[in-house]
Amino acid sequence: MSGRSVLLVLHSQRAGGARDAEGAVAALTAGGVDVRVLADEADAPDLPDAPRLEGARVVQPGPAAAEGCELVLSLGGDGTFLRAAEAARPTRTPVLGVNLGHVGFLAEAERDDLGAAVEAVLDGRYEVQERLALDVLVRYDGRVERTWALNEASVEKASRQRILEVVVEVDGRPLSRWGCDGVLCATPTGSTAYAFSAGGPVVWPEVEAMLLVPLSAHALFARPLVTAPDSVLAVELLAESRIGGTLLCDGRRSIDLPPGARVEVRRSADPVRLVRLHRDPFTDRLVAKFDLPVEGWRGRGRPPAGGPQPGAAPPGPVGPPA
Repeated sequence: MSGRSVLLVLHSQRAGGARDAEGAVAALTAGGVDVRVLADEADAPDLPDAPRLEGARVVQPGPAAAEGCELVLSLGGDGTFLRAAEAARPTRTPVLGVNLGHVGFLAEAERDDLGAAVEAVLDGRYEVQERLALDVLVRYDGRVERTWALNEASVEKASRQRILEVVVEVDGRPLSRWGCDGVLCATPTGSTAYAFSAGGPVVWPEVEAMLLVPLSAHALFARPLVTAPDSVLAVELLAESRIGGTLLCDGRRSIDLPPGARVEVRRSADPVRLVRLHRDPFTDRLVAKFDLPVEGWRGRGRPPAGGPQPGAAPPGPVGPPA
């Protein structure tokens, strides 16, 4: 054994997902890699397409699940990737996403490239890129709660019948008061997710910044904002409105917000680490994932016909730590 380990996080109920997982485990174990799988994903006999992950070691979910792993391999869509990032965060383990879903914007490879992606891992032909993440602090009733987000932290109304009354603050100064459905605080990585659907700008991942995007705000000034990466964004629920809300981070971690609650969002000292198999421009990813029309372009080179190709992996073994 080489001492190399990989934690597998999967969405086995994707069509064909079980076979993809079985193939990845077989290839990795044949290459001398110890493959771990979370107990709640491995022990699912009642599922119609449950994978048979022979050779994988079952571990319990929790902060130590990815301890000592070279990377976390996510097989699924963006939701699966966010689960993988949650498992990887306590140990700062990089995450490699292979898309088995629809858009899969966070994934580095597509289903057809799974074999090549596994080969790149075995050969160490990959790089690790850091992505800005958010630390989120909630104050209410003398209590303090903390959580985090890779894509976005959203403050949303808890009742469809009432609008949320909030005051928004940037860097310790009040910006505006809004009656709205909510407010998003997002990262460049999350700019193509919920924030994009809410009318926010697409921000290149190399740009260090934070986004503040109002949701259906009834106000004269309610435009999406791009702030400095070291800004502190705050959303306060007006106590006199007597309307509570909900904080939702990456659609996975939630905190109930009573009237008067304050949510503070700042750059995390712990970025999320992503595995990169190639160096294709972000523009090509936008074109491929959103199927953007580029007919008639006469620039240098040719636009990609599909998603990024692991064959364009960086030369040399730059992946596994020494």
